[in-house]
Amino acid sequence: MKNSIKLKISAATACAALFIVAPSMAQQVTLMTGPQGGVWVPLGGALKGLWEKSIPGLQVTATPGAGIANVRGVDEGKVQLGFGNSSSTVDGLAGRPPYKQKVTKVCNMGSLYSQLFQVVALQSANVKSFADLKGKSLVTQPKGNTGELLTDLILQANDMSYKSLSKVNFQASYSDAVSLMKDGHAQVFTLGTTSPASAIMDLASGRDVNLVPVDDKTMAYVKNLNSGYNRLIIKAGTYPKQTQDVSAISYLMHVVVACSMPEKTVYEMVKAIATNVPALVAVSKSIDGLTPKAMATDIGVPMHPGALKYYKEVGAL
Repeated sequence: MKNSIKLKISAATACAALFIVAPSMAQQVTLMTGPQGGVWVPLGGALKGLWEKSIPGLQVTATPGAGIANVRGVDEGKVQLGFGNSSSTVDGLAGRPPYKQKVTKVCNMGSLYSQLFQVVALQSANVKSFADLKGKSLVTQPKGNTGELLTDLILQANDMSYKSLSKVNFQASYSDAVSLMKDGHAQVFTLGTTSPASAIMDLASGRDVNLVPVDDKTMAYVKNLNSGYNRLIIKAGTYPKQTQDVSAISYLMHVVVACSMPEKTVYEMVKAIATNVPALVAVSKSIDGLTPKAMATDIGVPMHPGALKYYKEVGAL
């Protein structure tokens, strides 16, 4: 009888221990996404749901961020994951501005789609080229965002700076930037995101606007600074009343991850993305057609061992 009681007590103690230990086994990570109103926020939410469903014990917190700030956050150990832009992540590895020093703890999980630097102007502002930005009021993202960095670069390419503009607003939210444009407090809006961008669609629904194409001189200038920049076309009809193709500066959007993240966890995260592309396309059409081979594209950022294992396993590398 006593032995039976002891066994019951031992079993109960073991069960209690499991409940105590189980929470500590859960892995909690934070994913930095992008500005409110951009595609990175809903995409972050979609990945959070996908990863938590696919990987037992994984808990993901998604929080707003920005390309360059996300890389810094991962490198400094503040977060474990973030959305990045290939061009600016490479700048970080090289220690080029706006980074104050080289980032050394950031690895690549995989590329998801091309980003486009888009410059949209009120038709009343009569901005047909980047040279026409002189004296205009402009709204862009905060310092440290890839869109803001490129805004500064296109001004430099055309012998200008922010001082050449009548006013500059640095807005963390695309939605707030659109409001400034609709109210006439800004004439030009620059942002780096997918195409079509919901923020530009929103703006075009309330004001007559036009996209400003990148010219050869400006493209050569930014390409010389960073080979990660390329040119893509925003096809006519992408936005309301857009009657012509418009060329734009492009770069790849990818997921940056702390190199110290467990190999098994990253392997499972990459696998979850690669095998659930349709679920992500519902959030961002730019992901349509994504393959493991495209995810494994060499962008000059070291691949995390967990990601590398998956890509080799499926023949993408």
